[in-house]
Amino acid sequence: MIRISDLKERDVVNVNDGRRLGLIKDLELDLENGLVKAIVIPAAGGVWGKLSRGRDYVIPWDKIVKIGVDTILVDYPQEV
Repeated sequence: MIRISDLKERDVVNVNDGRRLGLIKDLELDLENGLVKAIVIPAAGGVWGKLSRGRDYVIPWDKIVKIGVDTILVDYPQEV
């Protein structure tokens, strides 16, 4: 069993390029079916993360490859 608070402390890393995306900020839930639909990671950028921030990463739950002790690996292809 794992708690949401435990997930929020783990780095999310993209297996496609090895880049660290950040920490989980939020979850998208399907309350009717009791499922986690996606994890949400704030986009980095700007001064203190406030100015010129990009869009958040919304990664579907089925794109999670592995949840480890301190890292979550995701398969998140990004456009160039």
